[in-house]
Amino acid sequence: MRDEPGATAVPLSLPRRRLPRHPGRRTAVKLLVLAVLAAAFAAQAVGALMPHVPLLLAASAGSLAAEGVLYRWQRGMVSLFAKSHADVTVRHVLRDLLLVVGLLRLGEQHREGVYAPLVAGLLVLYALHWSIQAVSVLVRRTRTLPVVTRNIDASALRLTPAPPVLLRRPGPRLAVFGLPATAGLLATAATDAPLYGVAGLALSLGAALTGLGALLLRLLPGRRPAGEQEVLDWFDAWLARYRPTVGLYFSGGASSAYQANMWLEPLARLDGRPVIVLRERHMVQRIAATDIPVVCLPKVSTLMRLEHSTLRVLLHPSNSGKTSQVLRIPTIKHAFVNHGESDKLSSCNPYAKAYDEVWVAGPAARERYALAEVGVEDKDVVEIGRPQLDAVRPYAGPPAPGAFTTVLYAPTWEGWDGNPGNTSVVEAGENLVRALLADPGVRLLYKPHPLTGSVDPRARAADLRIRELVRAANRERGGPRPDVSAATALTRRAAELDRLTAASFRPAADQAERMLRQPAPEAGRAAAVRRAEAAWEEAYWASLPAWEHQVVTDVRPPLYACFNRADLLISDVSSVISDFLASGKPYAVANTSALAEDVFRKSFPTVAAATVLEPDASGVPALLAAVRRAERDELAQERAALALRLLGPAEPPSRERFAGAVRDLCAAAGEHRTRRAERLAADLVADPSADLAVPGPRMETGTPPLASGGVERAGRPVD
Repeated sequence: MRDEPGATAVPLSLPRRRLPRHPGRRTAVKLLVLAVLAAAFAAQAVGALMPHVPLLLAASAGSLAAEGVLYRWQRGMVSLFAKSHADVTVRHVLRDLLLVVGLLRLGEQHREGVYAPLVAGLLVLYALHWSIQAVSVLVRRTRTLPVVTRNIDASALRLTPAPPVLLRRPGPRLAVFGLPATAGLLATAATDAPLYGVAGLALSLGAALTGLGALLLRLLPGRRPAGEQEVLDWFDAWLARYRPTVGLYFSGGASSAYQANMWLEPLARLDGRPVIVLRERHMVQRIAATDIPVVCLPKVSTLMRLEHSTLRVLLHPSNSGKTSQVLRIPTIKHAFVNHGESDKLSSCNPYAKAYDEVWVAGPAARERYALAEVGVEDKDVVEIGRPQLDAVRPYAGPPAPGAFTTVLYAPTWEGWDGNPGNTSVVEAGENLVRALLADPGVRLLYKPHPLTGSVDPRARAADLRIRELVRAANRERGGPRPDVSAATALTRRAAELDRLTAASFRPAADQAERMLRQPAPEAGRAAAVRRAEAAWEEAYWASLPAWEHQVVTDVRPPLYACFNRADLLISDVSSVISDFLASGKPYAVANTSALAEDVFRKSFPTVAAATVLEPDASGVPALLAAVRRAERDELAQERAALALRLLGPAEPPSRERFAGAVRDLCAAAGEHRTRRAERLAADLVADPSADLAVPGPRMETGTPPLASGGVERAGRPVD
């Protein structure tokens, strides 16, 4: 897709994580803006009632300037005012009302007749403003479709570009459309010439009428998108043409998109016709770049249409409240694949018993479910390994003499239960980082969990302090940097990757317009993306000084790329450990649980082959020495045995075991459908008068075998 003028490139992934501001400073700025706005309105009232023209003009100008500050730098205050019933409409009406009061009090009684037309014009302007708002709501409803898609040709739905933002948001619209009227009234107050007020009102009324007309045109029968039933019929027809076999089901918040994204590559490599099923509209653009068709079905009634499709299996990387809704579909088998495995209780959630099967990496997870006694039967547990770990390179020995020892510190987040053992960031993070930075031969990669600090402010504060420690260490260390050609190569690789993985939208684009701009991808794009990602990663690391510590918080580079650069991992009890074991490299776990080391190891099997670090980080020097000298690495055999236990055997490869599990469950779903149809047919023969009109799966006769096609044809009709 070519970029359009004024278009913005939107990465199909998680946004960059911004650093939180200092809370005290942020509160002070809010109070200052509030005080300035309140003082401006108070001064405007005094200037209008006295009357005092200079004060009235200055206060009105100050009020308008404060409004500009609100919408430019203090958007949170805008919503706060709205919740207090002092939104922009109320403030604008009050500002204009005080101007009118000032005009009426500036002269004698006969002036009321002179300024009456200005008051009437203001009333008409506000009537038009509310009319535009009402019509914009109607337009938005016509553009809110029951199905949102990506990677599917939706041109048949008569989708068009979205209306300008100015016509959809009442705050900015009133500020822009009403500005000429307010300026005209100010000029009238300063010069005692009503003509300026009339001219300003005329401009405002003209702009408002033009905007209203533009919105009304979009409600004409030939200009509006397809209606709800037409969209649903189109979706049914697409399901019948595409004939999906296996899908990824996901529901969650924006920050949890990584849970689904980690399964995109394994899903895309499957034979058959995969599909991604979402429930929240905002998640459509949070799913990373993929050729797999994406459908968002917000309503339960729309979701139930999958019952009549050829979809046989849904994979679930997480649990959510909306998962229970899709589990009601009897024609689909459901497998819980999780988004990583660890020794945490969340890795054996009782909710898992609701699925037909639970897919785990290796024997350790099977044992974990048995010991947890949460209702998951052993026969329903399937070991598939971790198909994502193909990207992790195996251990090639300790770092070469004289080379930096690259240490990846990747702590998990604090979790919901307040357990101090969840994350090491709060109690041990700074000690660990200081100990690592104190070694001149260490290069640190700090990659915190995306949710760090989302629950516990102490974790957020500790995370910020760790980042400052890293920046300070870089300032003190210094050293040679790659030449400019490395940065140029990275820029070129990033541009190529963005061209393939980012969608170009106007800033004003809504969901309907994005559907229009994201049709079925061109053949071969998935392979091109993989090549571009590999080239970008190579250019990224080449552009960084070998001595420089890094804080990695963006989506790129991914965690597994950091694995490949690291000689040592320091983490917490989390799925990061299990995944890192695929590399065979040394790793350490911070013990902030207050448990004795032997109890800690026994309680968390993933720690069995780790070096356990106490919160004071006193064991870091000995750990680094063991990493640098192969003869001091006493845990190599334990790591290999633990990897086998946690991740399963290396042969057959995990991707093959994953594909086999999908085929087997699809076959089970097909057999279930056949038995169900036979029972219905037998019941109908026994009692022809019975009402057995239970809808069956659509086009079951032509369901493609899983060995057909692949995702390269995703989103296009299948012959």
